[in-house]
Amino acid sequence: MLSPRMSVTTHAPAEELLDRPRRRPPWLAFGSLVVILVVLGAGLAAVRYYEWCRGASGPRAPVTIAVREGDSGAEVVRRLHEAGVLRCGTVSRWLLRRSGLEDRILPGTYRLTTNMAPEEAFRALTVPPPPEPTVRLTIPEGYRLTQIAQRVHETLGIPQRRFLAEAESGRWSLPPYLPKGTPTVEGFLFPETFEFLREGTTSREVIRRFLDQFAVEAEHLPWGNAERLGLTPYEVVIVASMIEEEAKLAEERPLIAGVIYNRLRAGMPLGIDATLLYDDPTPDGQLSSSDLEHDSPYNTRLHPGLPPTPISSPGLASLEAALNPADTDYFYYVLCGEDGHHEFGVTLADHERNRARCGE
Repeated sequence: MLSPRMSVTTHAPAEELLDRPRRRPPWLAFGSLVVILVVLGAGLAAVRYYEWCRGASGPRAPVTIAVREGDSGAEVVRRLHEAGVLRCGTVSRWLLRRSGLEDRILPGTYRLTTNMAPEEAFRALTVPPPPEPTVRLTIPEGYRLTQIAQRVHETLGIPQRRFLAEAESGRWSLPPYLPKGTPTVEGFLFPETFEFLREGTTSREVIRRFLDQFAVEAEHLPWGNAERLGLTPYEVVIVASMIEEEAKLAEERPLIAGVIYNRLRAGMPLGIDATLLYDDPTPDGQLSSSDLEHDSPYNTRLHPGLPPTPISSPGLASLEAALNPADTDYFYYVLCGEDGHHEFGVTLADHERNRARCGE
């Protein structure tokens, strides 16, 4: 007999408990529905965005796109997107791969428009563009920035003031020759003949081509000699620019370089009038007695050492002479005769005799 205070609890068999359906909390069912709706919404938005990227609408303004040899498909799409030709970047890269046209894009300069459909733009880049009219721009050795700006204006129509503003902006560098922060590119616009598009060429494109050419020409010169000579590569170019202005005969370049280095080591003023002509207070091509007293950092009669910048664009021969000066005892030279040769002297007395003989 059971005690009245005790009760009997019966348990259903385990199999029966397993067969009973479990009730899910209402909040869990609602959360699943929300997730499904979010996924569907995101998918619908992705489809709409994809279709929008494939399309095009809006004004179609002319755009010039340059495709360079070796450009990747991603680079081409980036350029098209930034120019407003394509609506999207990432989707358009996928569309280009899917189109099968990526390997058929040709280098060249293309006239497209803004708001083009991707496939239309891609196909336009597979048709060789008509050749662009070009012009040849020749810069002689020894030209200074102002002369180069005038030649650029005459050939390409770029205003001189605009070109000089870019050249003297302080934004350009060409390590290790042209240090970062140098206020001007004077001396580094390499004298050569270049071909540019007749229309649409900018000051920056011209300067970049000149600097690139300097890097190519200078690459194989013995720049290790600069340290032995006690100069930086930038200072070597300053010396080369003075050699370019002073030397009339090729065989005299190393000798003039030797005189410059001898004077620098001795702490003597260089006394090169071409540096003062670069900063001539009365720019008439002549130096008056008052000009010679002009207190300019380019007046190497008054101030020992190098002028602050190159004074022209030296050619390769002057750069080579600046890095390989003649081993000489000369401290003086004077222009002598109509053939442009110089007479060299060791002492001031030698120099005075040479001056008298040359009618200086």
